[in-house]
Amino acid sequence: MSLLVEVFVREPNGNMRILDVPDDVYQSGGFESWRSTVWGSDLVRSLGARFLPLLREQNMEVEGGQVPEFLREVALLRDHLDAIAEGTEHPRSVEEHRDQIELRLRIIEDSARKALEIGGGVLIR
Repeated sequence: MSLLVEVFVREPNGNMRILDVPDDVYQSGGFESWRSTVWGSDLVRSLGARFLPLLREQNMEVEGGQVPEFLREVALLRDHLDAIAEGTEHPRSVEEHRDQIELRLRIIEDSARKALEIGGGVLIR
């Protein structure tokens, strides 16, 4: 099972409406185990990340006004990609793990940019 990255908007009544995406759009934010082994790892937390580590305990919701800060967090993790790949648990080679993390960060970033364009938020569950 994998983590699903989605873009949402808030309805006037406060309810969350998740936007539809084409069937061919890959929305994986990583494997379910990454909640603790990557995004919620002590290493990622030590870099100053505060959104993605929430996945260790719960689903992550980034509201519209928080998306710019969330994009900065994604950029921070991208800047430390090699260290994250080397310092987090994985069953593959470090290079394969790095490529997987980079792909998932790109998916998360693309979703966050879409959310920013429409005034929406990002949900990872």
